[in-house]
Amino acid sequence: MSQLKKIQYNCKKATFLIEKKMLSRITFREHIELRIHLMGCSVCRIYGKQSRIINDMVRQLFKSSMPGEVKLDDSFKKELQERIEIELNKN
Repeated sequence: MSQLKKIQYNCKKATFLIEKKMLSRITFREHIELRIHLMGCSVCRIYGKQSRIINDMVRQLFKSSMPGEVKLDDSFKKELQERIEIELNKN
């Protein structure tokens, strides 16, 4: 299979590059490979749009909840501690 065909049909790599691009810079080669893939793959284009929307929503959620302190409920902490101790005692 030619190099161009591998790029065109590799959705796994394309989704990886979409996520990597949102977190940091991608190389020029990765940028070209992604563009070639997205030209022919509507599924990955939709994935990219949905991923951007989800990331934006998560950022907004964290921005809106950051001013106040977020604390765990005491009963939840106690239950969690008990579960941890049970798992530790299994060994």
